[in-house]
Amino acid sequence: MSSQFNAGQNRAHAQAATEQFVDAAKDTASRAHDQAHDALGHSQGQAQRSKEDNATFLQQTAESAANMAQGALDGVKNTLGMGEQRK
Repeated sequence: MSSQFNAGQNRAHAQAATEQFVDAAKDTASRAHDQAHDALGHSQGQAQRSKEDNATFLQQTAESAANMAQGALDGVKNTLGMGEQRK
């Protein structure tokens, strides 16, 4: 009878240990999922900011290039005597 009781206790302890292990694994997986989700959100936010920064840079570069081209054109016109006629 005692050996059956001990076997039952051992089985109960093993089952409890298995359940604790499974719960710990679930918690670890859940934390990993949450961290991955947070990292994804952070990466998407950084990508959006980079996209906006690049668009601003390109806009400023295009405006600067247009201003330089206009300045060069005005300089050529003035050199050739085709600039604005002042009264």
